[in-house]
Amino acid sequence: MDMSIAALSVNMHQAQVQQDMGIAVMKMAMESDVSMVDEALEMVESLDPALGNNIDISV
Repeated sequence: MDMSIAALSVNMHQAQVQQDMGIAVMKMAMESDVSMVDEALEMVESLDPALGNNIDISV
């Protein structure tokens, strides 16, 4: 199994590109999740702005 320096370099570069692409996709998914949570929170707050502001602790 004799691999030239050029072939090794190409293989390493391709692996780096695949890793970079995977990281970019994960970042996009995380940003999408954060925006969906923000939208859901805004929707809940618009229903009743006082919701969750008061806690009744008397028993």
